[in-house]
Amino acid sequence: MEWKVEYSPSYSILKVFLNPRESVTAEAGAYVLHRGDIDIKTHTGGGLFKALARAVLAGETLFVNTFIARSNAELWFAPGVPGDILYVPLKGESLIIQDTSYLAHHGNVDLSVAWRGFRGLLAEGSLVWFKASGYGGVWVNSYGAMEKIDLKPGERMTIDNFHFVAMDSSVSWKVRKFGGIKSFIFGGEGVVIEVKGPGRVFVQTRTIPPLAGILRKFIRK
Repeated sequence: MEWKVEYSPSYSILKVFLNPRESVTAEAGAYVLHRGDIDIKTHTGGGLFKALARAVLAGETLFVNTFIARSNAELWFAPGVPGDILYVPLKGESLIIQDTSYLAHHGNVDLSVAWRGFRGLLAEGSLVWFKASGYGGVWVNSYGAMEKIDLKPGERMTIDNFHFVAMDSSVSWKVRKFGGIKSFIFGGEGVVIEVKGPGRVFVQTRTIPPLAGILRKFIRK
């Protein structure tokens, strides 16, 4: 298998090149096109129960698609928002991913749910994150550019809920309300994620809610 990301960092697209019998799995809706002969299997990436948890709790698509090459094949995948795509290899460890930032994976990787706690109900965003575990690799996407931050053991950082993309499972975290009730209602801020190293944390430079607020002004009631 070979792959490349083009048109980064604004309008990135993932191109995967498969040899016969190789496969890649992607979020439903990410498929753009393919060349060559492939088989497509739609399934629940981490078992039926885990998929139901993803669908009900995260509001995500219930199924993922696995593309299996019958000949040399090329596949393109694109995220739903303009931004960057990053590949994170997995060698037995886990990566925790914001539900909207999962794009695709390959290898023996299991997708499950990382519960964020009931404080997440204060946020407009999702209540759960995905956990990708195993051997292979996963592609994550961001809205806007993506920044990788390496936390040293014991190093702490606070992140806005909507700017979070992914983090190593070695990073400890908790979610809490940020500011008082007045800032929560009028300031547009409300929930943050407190993280502590060691490990990598990936953040995005843009978020959907401000864009939605701007577009709302131009939508006729």
